[in-house]
Amino acid sequence: MQELIISPSILSLDYARVSEQLDTLARSKAAWLHFDVMDGHFVPNLTFGPDILKGFSQAVPQKMDVHIMVEDPQTYADVFMDAGADVLTFHAEALHNDPEAIRSLCAHIRQRGVLAGVSVRPGTPVNFLVPLLQDMDLVLVMSVEPGFGGQSFQPQVLLLRQRIDALGLTVRIEIDGGINAQTGALAVEAGCDTLVAGSYVFKNDIIKAVDSLICL
Repeated sequence: MQELIISPSILSLDYARVSEQLDTLARSKAAWLHFDVMDGHFVPNLTFGPDILKGFSQAVPQKMDVHIMVEDPQTYADVFMDAGADVLTFHAEALHNDPEAIRSLCAHIRQRGVLAGVSVRPGTPVNFLVPLLQDMDLVLVMSVEPGFGGQSFQPQVLLLRQRIDALGLTVRIEIDGGINAQTGALAVEAGCDTLVAGSYVFKNDIIKAVDSLICL
């Protein structure tokens, strides 16, 4: 496994204390900042646009880990890369799990010098991604249904990590949904090396919460 990366999710940022929390986050050991983009169609929620991403990318030193939950990832990939995404993850389901479309978009993202990620919903089998792993830099496995609350750890992460290791690839496995010290430990044990944590980080002592995850 690669070095463990913590990617706090700004969905849980206290927007009455933005400057204070971002200043603290900048001093933490979190290497990435997770930025969820929801279009109200692919998932039933609306969140942030590219101008907000530009502001965050200038406010903290972390890499911008952008997850686009949108119906048209081919269009919005460039929009958010232009706005400062360092990592750009799109949903396989938005491309109808079409291998060639997934390969093509990953190649485009990489050509722009951005890490390419592919995400799947909790109910989507991950085995179809195995032949495509060499075309991407990370797989984001959702442990909650995108756009909804709740948390349920997905054991297929372990199977995917075993296949990746057997192929000798260096693809990261990122997990998002209900991550705290306890579920984070389960995720790391299952082979995840990138943890997205929202409320656990921003509703507690940010530096201590990140430290508790980075030490898993």
